[in-house]
Amino acid sequence: MSNDVLHAGERIMLIDSKERRYLVTLVPGQEFHTHAGIVNHDRVIGALEGSRIEASTGRSFIAVRPRLCDVVVKMPRGAQVIYPKDLGAILLEADIAPGVRVLEAGVGSGALSMTLLRAGASVVGYELREDFAEIAKENVAQMLGPAVDYRIEIRDVTHGIDERDLDRIVLDMPDPWKVVEHAARAMRPGGLLLAYLPGINQTAQLRAALDASAFAMAETMEVLRRTWHIEGQSVRPDHRMVAHTGFLTTARLLLEQ
Repeated sequence: MSNDVLHAGERIMLIDSKERRYLVTLVPGQEFHTHAGIVNHDRVIGALEGSRIEASTGRSFIAVRPRLCDVVVKMPRGAQVIYPKDLGAILLEADIAPGVRVLEAGVGSGALSMTLLRAGASVVGYELREDFAEIAKENVAQMLGPAVDYRIEIRDVTHGIDERDLDRIVLDMPDPWKVVEHAARAMRPGGLLLAYLPGINQTAQLRAALDASAFAMAETMEVLRRTWHIEGQSVRPDHRMVAHTGFLTTARLLLEQ
């Protein structure tokens, strides 16, 4: 079947005239109900991506495949996800590339897992909560299919890491300083550790732990995202922006002398 054609079982995005976005998995015989009308899935299945699909009210929706950033914002979640603006920065700051072996803790709803996997990494996740792990596995399978190099273990990363010679360790947890010593034993020399934290006091505590460890060249940054309103001669920043969401701290493991 052509990749241009939307097919049953696929997760798609329906966009209405006010640019509201709805994430929908296409199932034959089912309907999507919204205030703008009812969209029959059978009218979308087999349509070309980018088609306008008429609802029961006569209003139309544009049907497209969602971007990864769309899925991250709209997908089912158990934990708060990392925002797309930070996910992109994580790929660059942690230097994620095909074949890179990554340990991720905690997995949450799988937004970061998806991003790492689609960049070609091999990912092992440590997650405390089994319900979060199940949500993450389902979200990853929906977005990327079952063939990705991904597994999740229900365990506490602060109690130790079994893997060895890891290239990267990426942490989305409230107390990453408790992982620094374990990370130094689990990673290869030259490997990168990255931690995502919402608060600057937590970040300072992490930096202190890194300074006392075999990690060096630590850096901390944040990403601010501002969109613009452009309509004819009216050109200005939008009134709202996604400003602070979290701090990204990276450090590199050195070979101890």
